[in-house]
Amino acid sequence: MTTTEALSTYREKISQLHALNHAMGALSYDGSTAAPVEAAEGRGKTLSYLSNCSYEIETSKELAEAADWLNAHKDELTPQDRREIEVFLRQKEYTASIPQEEYVAYTELLNTADAVWHQAKQDNDFPAFAPLVKEIFETNRRFARYYKPDQDPYDTQLGLFERGLTQEKTDAFFEALKARIVPLLKKVMAKPQVDDSFLRDKTFPVEIQRKFSDLLMELIRIDRNRCSIGETEHPFTTSFNKKDVRITTHYFDDNVISSMYSVIHEGGHALYELHSGDELEGTVLSGGVSTSIHESQSRFMENYVGRSRAFIELILPKMQALFPEQLAGITVEQMYRAVNKAEPSLIRTEADELTYALHILVRYEIEKEFFAGNITAEDLPRVWNEKYRAYLGVEVPDDRRGVLQDSHWSGGAVGYFPSYALGSAYGAQMLAKMRQTVDVEAAIRSGDLSPINDWLEDHVWRWGGLYDPVELLERAVGEAFDPKYFTDYLEEKFGAIYGC
Repeated sequence: MTTTEALSTYREKISQLHALNHAMGALSYDGSTAAPVEAAEGRGKTLSYLSNCSYEIETSKELAEAADWLNAHKDELTPQDRREIEVFLRQKEYTASIPQEEYVAYTELLNTADAVWHQAKQDNDFPAFAPLVKEIFETNRRFARYYKPDQDPYDTQLGLFERGLTQEKTDAFFEALKARIVPLLKKVMAKPQVDDSFLRDKTFPVEIQRKFSDLLMELIRIDRNRCSIGETEHPFTTSFNKKDVRITTHYFDDNVISSMYSVIHEGGHALYELHSGDELEGTVLSGGVSTSIHESQSRFMENYVGRSRAFIELILPKMQALFPEQLAGITVEQMYRAVNKAEPSLIRTEADELTYALHILVRYEIEKEFFAGNITAEDLPRVWNEKYRAYLGVEVPDDRRGVLQDSHWSGGAVGYFPSYALGSAYGAQMLAKMRQTVDVEAAIRSGDLSPINDWLEDHVWRWGGLYDPVELLERAVGEAFDPKYFTDYLEEKFGAIYGC
């Protein structure tokens, strides 16, 4: 074998894997957005077949020999090719550690779980979902042991989403946040609360909200020829390639802010995928490098752009043109304070920046305890409710607004949740660095976000998976990660809003 022959074989097999992943992704997207309820069974059989094909290609002798040859002849490869082989071998090691029949069965399990979760949430019926979430957690724990038998399974799980992340690092991160967020929240709660009733006591027609979504996507400079928007129970983004990215939202006619920030959040994910380097397209390096870096981009757009005073100055007149009766007489100051109201609440996706990390902490601690064998699936509602009472001081009225609210566990994303809090903190550090060369507020007020997007593209988006997340962040901000940027930001922002 020559290096040229090995590269040819490798590229051919990777192309086949991308085609299969495209097909499976399209089926899953359809299942969450447009497919009829009873389509799940047939979809599951097709996904099972396709995942079997994917497993066989990824673990095939031909691909292994080609990748091993290339790994042994690194000096003959370009830096990008070397990195690609490194990342592929890491991914293949995980896949190959799982018995083929279990790998395929898990794909079908997730398809079933997604359908059951949608119905269980609608019916407020956790017992219907409990057997599936139990099997999903147990399967992930078993897979983690196959892959890294000498490592704590939950550390392995965290590392699948954010390379190098461990419980020790995550615990330290949350302790740093709690040390400053909890006292700040107490000060905020002692102040008179912000009035946001004008966003809650009116009807905002869904058909007009759809037009508003189009406007928001245009404002954050999403290319609509390469990105569509759909509707689903729980908003998400999926990317098939950089010319086909799909975001979703959920409309409530009594809560226009919910979809507004979902669209901006998912739009941040989309921008990352749409602006991955052209040279990475079709390789294992295309798209976002990790879930925390990905969430840094979605949370950046949602909060550091979308909840800024400058953005409210920009967007409020446009909102009043779409909803003239509902928002008549509302001032920038009223709207800015309303969209930044800090208050312990039930729903993570609608939580303010100050309390958001506490929602993530609940989920992280539950996952840890489940993986450690300290709680069972049947315990989840009780433990969830207890933690919400302890950390946020709220009573959970039902499982639909409690343990069933997120789609992540039904999709197998066990270990994902810390990415949201880490991503928020990464984004704050990026914002501080960006401000050294970009007048962020002026760009937002002008309605031309190009300077902001250009900085993110140059420092984050274009690099795809060329660097591990820790290195990518350090290259972007010029220093090691420091959550102090995030807590400083929160203290400054909410101290100003609430006068504390």
